[in-house]
Amino acid sequence: MADQTYKSGFVSIIGRPNVGKSTLLNRILGEKIVAVSNKPQTTRNVIRGILSDEGSQIVFVDTPGIHSARNRINRAMVDAAMTAVTGIDLLLLVVDAAQKIDEPFVREICTKAGAPVWLVLNKIDQLEAKEKLFSVIEGYTKLYAFSEIIPISAQTGSNIERLVGLVRERLPTGEPFFPDDILTDLPEKFIVAELIREKVFRLTTKEIPYGTAVVVDAFQERESGVVAITATIMVERDSHKGIIIGKKGSMLKKIGEQARRDIERLLGTRVFLELFVQVQERWTERTAMLRELGYE
Repeated sequence: MADQTYKSGFVSIIGRPNVGKSTLLNRILGEKIVAVSNKPQTTRNVIRGILSDEGSQIVFVDTPGIHSARNRINRAMVDAAMTAVTGIDLLLLVVDAAQKIDEPFVREICTKAGAPVWLVLNKIDQLEAKEKLFSVIEGYTKLYAFSEIIPISAQTGSNIERLVGLVRERLPTGEPFFPDDILTDLPEKFIVAELIREKVFRLTTKEIPYGTAVVVDAFQERESGVVAITATIMVERDSHKGIIIGKKGSMLKKIGEQARRDIERLLGTRVFLELFVQVQERWTERTAMLRELGYE
């Protein structure tokens, strides 16, 4: 007989770019499975993070930041994010508590939501005073009758346990959707590609990171226990290739070193990482390439 007290459900995390959605998911899971940087639009895919315990399973759905999309890849990102507001049990609308209230955006999301909407006020550690938080909350309550308003800091971990506890309480009873020993339903190769791409976002500037993608070409565990990974960083221009490689290969070496450390923590073993750079002109506008990379 099924456990009548077990709870499970899907919870979407949605918001504007750079409000801390991916940092929040990584913090909840206690493991980095999503690329994060201080640049907007780092997340490109819908990513499911799975938090399981003896009495529940919460499937958190991280989404790309919703923004004014100008090219094909950005339109695909926004479309993917908007599909995550329906067919779920709970919607977490994440906003930057230190930024001005985006009234049209909040109203649009709340109107389209197919589930109860909770307001998650992130980055409260950046507010100058507690009194400021009260005025922020008051401003949002005038826009919509949120089921819950929860101030947090995904960066420091403040109030994260309370958020997860409240989510767990509100989930319906039901069976788990995934095995209880996995953090995501995505393959390890995808997460490895995300960790490499994150380093490109962190270490390069201007338009360079937005015109890059990472493909894992080989992923093999050797008899010694070392995992050998070969990956290609795709760029749109020859000039970008030169920047990614750097003088005498210095930038590519730095990207590889930082990515390898994160991948080793993820896999729990030594990693040999080999990176290549390849030019694929206008790949962000090519349908076949976007589908191959999982963006459409």
